[in-house]
Amino acid sequence: MKALLVSPRGFCAGVVRAIDIVEIALKTFPQPIYVRKEIVHNRSVVEQFKTRGVHFVDNLQEVPDGSVVIFSAHGVAPEVWQEAKARRLAVIDATCPLVTKVHLEVHRFVREGYSIILIGHEEHDEVIGTMGEAPEHIRVVGSVEEVDRLQVPDPTKVVCLTQTTLSVDETSEIREAIRRKFPQMADPPKEDICYATQNRQDAVKRLVTQGIQVLLVVGSKNSSNSLRLCEVAADHGVRAYLIDGAQEIDPAWLNGVETVGVTAGASAPEHLVQEVVQYLRDRGAQIEEVDVIKEEVSFALPRELMQVAVAGEKRH
Repeated sequence: MKALLVSPRGFCAGVVRAIDIVEIALKTFPQPIYVRKEIVHNRSVVEQFKTRGVHFVDNLQEVPDGSVVIFSAHGVAPEVWQEAKARRLAVIDATCPLVTKVHLEVHRFVREGYSIILIGHEEHDEVIGTMGEAPEHIRVVGSVEEVDRLQVPDPTKVVCLTQTTLSVDETSEIREAIRRKFPQMADPPKEDICYATQNRQDAVKRLVTQGIQVLLVVGSKNSSNSLRLCEVAADHGVRAYLIDGAQEIDPAWLNGVETVGVTAGASAPEHLVQEVVQYLRDRGAQIEEVDVIKEEVSFALPRELMQVAVAGEKRH
């Protein structure tokens, strides 16, 4: 059996930034440190932080007044910021800058009088946060079928925004359906789907052209971008399995398989990928690297942490 390990895979710049924020907070501020929601959608990352004393909460009511709280990479609604201020919480914002970009687009288009159609999944943390910026101006759609039911005050003033972690192909279909219904629909100046989401999906498409019969995607079940990688493979006739680690691999998946692909969602740690690689190597697989796109994106830390990080480096 041959195993094709594709790159890019795993952590994106937004996830690296969010994890670094928690790491620095742990070294800098009195414990306990609180994080609203999962810092990133990966079970292993969250569980490791829990063992180090980080408290993950679903809402700010679980955080004692005056405590340090980190907002997750997926962003929050303005009302969450207001509650944090009222509770005198010391907030560190780990929202991915690409999600912040979408929030800012919401404000811009609301000022210009547009109705906003947001392509995404209503229950996802990112969409909940984006919706909170202007709930009376935003309609969420998750499928072409839902577009038919859309109603807006002015069909000539419509703009389409997107959850950052969706399937590029699926989003294109929904966007075109919206444009058919509202021919004068405006687009944001730059695509909302994040570079890492698109790159990882393009990498899976490359694996498909190289004859993989099965794709193993390292990622958690609540990771939108990881789920989309499985969907991209399935759309091209390849069986795909989403796993948190090597321990979840069913040997039967690989029966008769000559070529298996391996990738990871944008919130999955590399050490979990390497455990999957070792699992395949132990079963006689020949490992080959497939480099598709080189990523060189990085995001600055929040201002309140940059000073702390610099001071720490000087001490060492």
